Amino acid sequence: MKTVYTDKVIEHFKNPRNVGRIEDPDGKSTEGSPACGDMVSVYIKVDEETRRITDIKFESYGCASNIATGSIITELAKGKTLEEAKNLSWKDASEALGGLPPIKAHCSVLAVEGLRAAIQDYEEKHGLVKEKVPTTEDIVRKRLRHVMNPLTGLDVVRTELIIKVEVKEGRVTVTVDLPENHQFAAAIKEDVKDKIEPLWDVKEVIVKFEE
Repeated sequence: MKTVYTDKVIEHFKNPRNVGRIEDPDGKSTEGSPACGDMVSVYIKVDEETRRITDIKFESYGCASNIATGSIITELAKGKTLEEAKNLSWKDASEALGGLPPIKAHCSVLAVEGLRAAIQDYEEKHGLVKEKVPTTEDIVRKRLRHVMNPLTGLDVVRTELIIKVEVKEGRVTVTVDLPENHQFAAAIKEDVKDKIEPLWDVKEVIVKFEE
């Protein structure tokens, strides 16, 4: 069956707003993966006094709906407070685009999740998280599902690249099934630290590599 898009979806797909990345963002996130067909990265700058999103950009890999929803959700979020932006829903994105085909609804969900994850990243880094749940191995593994395995395009947990996770007295140790001199080792180490260090009770993240 042929997928039919509205004129507004096509317009945002052909001329997406806020495309690119922000160097040294206040908050950032990546949702999805190229191997699954769709991925969105969101970067935000926030005014510390007003908690308003002063700048926002996105990078997208995927279909027309994915690009269009990334474009519209960044437009909707720009200028809003963090609380206002967190309340944006996939329905808001879909309605702003004049509707999305039901089969493509997941694309708008991905963009909204990317926005919320970028806001969460900011809040964690600035000690604004209200519910401070102690970090556990399950929480760490959940975070690591957002770290891509460059060898496959899927996450490092699903591809069993993570051998072991230990959490003890604020120290998180992650063991990766790669040699330390592997071409992707440094990038994976950086991504692992980037996902785990913002957790409020984590004092140190150690990434180990094994042959």
